[in-house]
Amino acid sequence: MKILVVNSGSSSVKYQFIDMDGEKVLCKGLAERIGISGSRLIHKLDTKKLVLDREMKDHEQALKLILETLTDKEWGVIKDLSEISAVGHRVVHGAERFASSVLIDEEVLKALEENSHLAPLHNPPNIMGILATQKMLPNTH
Repeated sequence: MKILVVNSGSSSVKYQFIDMDGEKVLCKGLAERIGISGSRLIHKLDTKKLVLDREMKDHEQALKLILETLTDKEWGVIKDLSEISAVGHRVVHGAERFASSVLIDEEVLKALEENSHLAPLHNPPNIMGILATQKMLPNTH
């Protein structure tokens, strides 16, 4: 099972791609300066590092570039996005309702949106990341 772990911040997306069977991080990276001039993706694969200077106007564009990089012939670690079994999102504040991991559904998203005032710099980008990955990877959990 291969899992994409995402941490969407106000102007960045950090990620790790993990092979749970081998308990190994296959790659990791950071899309930074999202919505700001000078945005770029830093992708680390073993001891190699790729830096892509690309304008990313929002979290969806950043995640699209991350997914393209994961499947890139030279820098990728999978052949096809269908190899991603699940996406895990780090969410800053779930109020008293969420104290551990949960599967994200409409009810969970609604609760996160309702509690965004508790973490106004973090929860809205977390929600953007969730919605973007749900759109681009509709068959993952």
